[in-house]
Amino acid sequence: MAAEEYYIFTGREAVPPDVTRVRIHKSLTVIPARAFQGHPNIEELDCHDGVKVVEAGAFDGCRSLRRVIMPGVEVVECNAFSSCDALTDVECGNLEFIVEHDFDSCLSLRSIDLPSAEIAYPGAFFCCGALTNVKFGVKLESIRDGASLDCTSLERITIPLKDGMIDADDVFFSCESLKYVDDLQYDKRCIM
Repeated sequence: MAAEEYYIFTGREAVPPDVTRVRIHKSLTVIPARAFQGHPNIEELDCHDGVKVVEAGAFDGCRSLRRVIMPGVEVVECNAFSSCDALTDVECGNLEFIVEHDFDSCLSLRSIDLPSAEIAYPGAFFCCGALTNVKFGVKLESIRDGASLDCTSLERITIPLKDGMIDADDVFFSCESLKYVDDLQYDKRCIM
């Protein structure tokens, strides 16, 4: 297989170890649990907009994964992208829930835009040491206790500031670089 070609994943097979680029077959709406777990060489994932769910641990430990394009995905289950050390680019415009440890230990993730997210659960961005910018949309209802634990480089977060938005005092625990909280509702900025 040439390096520039995509491997078409149908959900019924083990992905060969030399595959670097994966495209999800049009017949799939769910990426199964642990489908690519620990794959050594996948660098890019391209989903069609009919894919709605990425199940638990689907890409856990894919240390070469750098880019994820999933325009229609609404739910990413626990640990789906945990320990994806090289992950830098995530496009997920319809993602509604960021659950426990979705992007845990994604050491290279610098920025993420989640315009459709409604809830960010505990540990969603645990140990994302390079993460500097998180942008949520107006649909965000709550950031739960410990969602951004140990994001030491986080400088800016954009959220709609409203009653009940921040679930607990340690939502931004160990985020000592956090300087700006931009308020979507009033187009204002709070400087920390």
